Parts: sequence; C-alpha cells; structure tokens
Amino acid sequence: MSVHVELRPGAYHDSVSLLQVSRVVAGAAGVEAAQVAMATELNVEVLTGMGFLVPPDAGPNDLVVALRAADDAGLGAGLAALEDALRGLSTTASRTTGEEVPPATLGSAVRRAGAGLALVSVPGPHAVTEAYDAVAAGASVMLYSDNVPVEDEVALKDAAAAADVLVMGPDCGTALVGGVALGFADVVRPGPVGIVAASGTGAQQVMCLLDAAGVGVSHCLGVGGRDLSARVAGRSTRQALRALAADEATGWVLVVAKPPDEEVLEAMRAEAAALGLRVHWATLGAGRPDLTAALESALTAEGVAVPQWPATFAAPEDPDLAQGRSLRGLFCGGTLAAEAAIVAAETLGPLASNLGHGTALGPDLRAPGHLVVDFGADELTRGRAHPMIDPTLRTERVAAEAADPGCGVLLLDLVLGHGAHPDPAGELAEAVEAARATARADGRALPVVVSLTGTDADPQDRGRCAEVLAAAGASVLLSNAAATRHAVAALGGAR
Repeated sequence: MSVHVELRPGAYHDSVSLLQVSRVVAGAAGVEAAQVAMATELNVEVLTGMGFLVPPDAGPNDLVVALRAADDAGLGAGLAALEDALRGLSTTASRTTGEEVPPATLGSAVRRAGAGLALVSVPGPHAVTEAYDAVAAGASVMLYSDNVPVEDEVALKDAAAAADVLVMGPDCGTALVGGVALGFADVVRPGPVGIVAASGTGAQQVMCLLDAAGVGVSHCLGVGGRDLSARVAGRSTRQALRALAADEATGWVLVVAKPPDEEVLEAMRAEAAALGLRVHWATLGAGRPDLTAALESALTAEGVAVPQWPATFAAPEDPDLAQGRSLRGLFCGGTLAAEAAIVAAETLGPLASNLGHGTALGPDLRAPGHLVVDFGADELTRGRAHPMIDPTLRTERVAAEAADPGCGVLLLDLVLGHGAHPDPAGELAEAVEAARATARADGRALPVVVSLTGTDADPQDRGRCAEVLAAAGASVLLSNAAATRHAVAALGGAR
C-alpha cells in the first residue's frame, strides 16, 4: 500500500470544485481513497478519520492532498489525475490586446452589466463585503454563503431596505426569480403562487407539492432561515412581500418558515394585510400544521383540489426479525429535519437533535434514543460542500446507525434540484441496501423511509429516483410530514 499526504500552502479552491477533483482522483486506477480539500478543522477531522496523518501546521488557507493506493503505480496514476484536474480548474481564457478588462469588483460588474440581481457564494467572513458592494450598486442579492454573523445580516438588510432592494439570505440555497432557478431550485411549472421562504428545503418541499397539485410558481424569494427570528425581525420578508404585492404575475402568496418568533410573525401578518396581499402561512412550530397540511389548507382556500401525494411503500418486514426501538432521522435539509422532529415528537415525545431546540446532541451527534440530525447545519459545512452536493458524512452515518441494534427505523431525506448531486438516488440506494443487509446479518429488520423532494422535470428525475430507492427496499414519499409519520408507524408505536 502507498500513501501520499501533501500540503500546498495558499492554494485555494472552493469546496465544490475540490469535491469534483476528489472524485476524479478517487476514480484513477489503483486508488483506494482520495481526498483533496482545504485544511479546515472539519476537513482535517474527516481526513484523520480516513486514516491520513495531516501535517500539524495545516491551516484553512492550505490545500491538503491525501491519497491511498494499492501500490506505487496506483499512486502515480492518482497524482497524475490530480494535476490534470487542478489544471482544469486553473485554466482561464488568455487576455489579448484590445479585450475589455474584466471588472475587478462585484459592484463594478453590476454597474457595467446593469444587473438587478447578484449571487454571492464566498466563505462567510467575506460574503458580507461582497453583498454590500452589490447593494450599493443597486442590485438585490442572493447570499448563498452561510456562517454570516447575525449582526452583519441585520446591518446588511437595513442597507438593502434603504436602497429598496432585497437581500435573499444569508444561507439562501434556493430561489426562483422570474422563471430563473437559482441555487438548488427545482424545475416547476410557472403559475400564480409567490413564495417567501425563511427556509431552503422547506421552500423546495412546497414548490414540489404545488407542482404535484398542478399549480405553478411565479417567484420563490428566499430570505434566510433567521429572517423571522427576533434578532432579524423579518427585514427581508417585509421587502419580499412588498415586491410580490407589486408583481402582476403573482395571485397569492405562501410564506414558509422554520419556527418563527411570534411577535415577528404577527408583524408580518399585519404587513401582508396592509399590502392587500392574499397570504397563506406555512410556518412550522409545535401545535401548528406541518408544511403539507398548511399547503393543503391553502389549496382548498384557493379552490384547488388536493391530490393524492406520490408515495411508494416497501413490503412489510419479516415479523420474526428483531427490531430496534429508536427512530434515527438523518437529514441534508434543515427545514425538513425540523419538520420531522416536530411531527415525530407528537407521538414519540421530544427527540435529541442539533436543531437548536429540544435535547441537544453532543459534538459526536449521537444519542441512545430517538434523534434527528441536520447534516446541513452551519457547523458541519465549514470548509466543505453542502450535503445536498456531497452527502459523504450522512452516508457514513447511515452505515453506523445500521450497525446499532437500537436503531429501529431510518428516516432520510433526498432533495433534488439544479445545484444538487447529479445522481443522489444511486448513492443513497447503495447505502440503504448496505444498511438493510447489515441489519439482516444481525437478525434485525431495518425499515428505511425516504422523503424525496423533487419533480419529474428536475435534472435527476424524481420518478426515476423513486424507482431506484424503492428497488433498494425503501418506502419513498413526496410529503416530508407523511414520510415522518410512516417512519414513526414503522416503529410499531415503540418509545
């Protein structure tokens, strides 16, 4: 076996590009394991877990290259693939005499192009500066970056309101503006519904449910998951409601959010009423309707028939097999995780989670009973791609839960869309099959339930993904709330 670990100080590339490089290197003949990443604390932890010894002086601005191969020939093939892949990242069009000099800042690019919207996706500490630059140039901003301090968010949104533009974010992964899908947005039909979303995967869930009901979307304006908190006080939600009120293509509005601050929510209701907007509210929280139920109420109020939501159920488990007593929810989408925790708690009582409410999980994200983990949380995405792009951490955890006799049901999400993994169902199906095989080898049944958010028009094709997952033995449902209730039922009411 040959192992190579190399540090390249100051050689920065974004996490998505390095994920692609890692896959290319891992696919080289003779390579057994490969990781090419910035040496952030989280990535160093992952590399150490893979058995690589990272130099102690490695820092977040350094590129670390780690390869393990069957022999020296495999190592050579991996390093050659690495250089080819990195060279592809570095290739830029050569500048020749007479060509226009490219803009040096985001603000100058906005002014030169006359753009009305800028997308910012740089590390959190630098994102606010770029967003201010765009706002000052008169553009609204989709701030994809996470790890932005809340005080910076408030100041940035105040500046945007003064300039009469909108800041979508931070941590805004999904938007649909005038038919243009941004971030992870799904492919949905055009129509009369404007969505304001303090939630990314929650927005995708309702967009896909609307599409399944034959109802289209005019715009989906993400405002950042903290916008309806007491600290941020709905600053972007207010701007988004005003924008939709002035939009002729929008007939009615759906506001989607993780659990909001009650006073802020009431202020937004008053704002909507003052604007004369017909608004329906899908805001999560104990005692409130789940997203599916809230949308069904909105459809009924708007005179639209509620359809049977797509669902495929796995065959019953062998009753002679033992089964664990705990629900383990492993999610890539934060809002879907929050909804699952709320819905499951109706039957199982409070669940441990890393969602900021209920019983908090420790640093290892483990607990002996019922739990829900959001693998897209800020602390788990520093220096690495979102799990909707790179699901490695979640996939590893699926295998670990399968080996735990206490795990009775696995509840997973899979979210499709433009920016998501190109074949997420294939990878997840392999993990599901392996998990169920592990349990069977130990004499246990392990039902797996997948909440699959997407449409048949998405690049990944929801229908095809559902077939792949069902073939692996999973139950597959479009409604996240229905998937959670099905998973709880599969425990047989065990607590």
